[in-house]
Amino acid sequence: MIVSMWMSRDVVSVAADTPIVEAAHLMARRRIRRLPIVAPPGERLVGVVTATDLLHAYPPDVNPFAVDAGAPGRSLTRVGDLVRHEPVTVRPDDPIEAAAALMCERKVGGLPVVRDGHLVGVITESDVFRAFVSLFAAERAGLRVTFDASACAHPFAAVAALAADQPLEVKSLVLSCQHDVPVCVVRVEGAGGAAFVEALWRAGHRVLNVLAVGPGAS
Repeated sequence: MIVSMWMSRDVVSVAADTPIVEAAHLMARRRIRRLPIVAPPGERLVGVVTATDLLHAYPPDVNPFAVDAGAPGRSLTRVGDLVRHEPVTVRPDDPIEAAAALMCERKVGGLPVVRDGHLVGVITESDVFRAFVSLFAAERAGLRVTFDASACAHPFAAVAALAADQPLEVKSLVLSCQHDVPVCVVRVEGAGGAAFVEALWRAGHRVLNVLAVGPGAS
């Protein structure tokens, strides 16, 4: 999965000369915490202003996101005065896990998505969560099986071979690592789920967890 599959394309942005009072009200009204700053030609990204930036521009006893906040008590009046130049960005064709890792590294909740310097979208932590959920979401009843893949040189081939002998479908397979132990999480649907789990044990793979998923799962 890549960033363009999950990013928001309807991006709220402002120009550098936008008053910070207006930016604060816009954030409050749209329930967002960051605004890309764009300039012509097109939507060229020049920076990002965040809710925290606006809070720091106001006196400590004033909430800039209140309807009647008024002007700040400092000389900074435009978002351009607060803009973060050279913001951290991602490209539409970057892997979504790269965007997630960058958010964790920089401790930010969202990133502008740019192509050739122009703003084309925004990817947030909520978008990353949606992408993660899609990997494991089940519309039909089935099992999600997690097993230790240490004894398996080729997990994809092993799962395919074991599943081929059962009346089931492999809907997703994810490889991960926990405490230096390779782990495989596979979601299957069909009547052969229990037999598939038994086949994993017989093949020497330690099954760590079996979870019923989909409608009716408890």
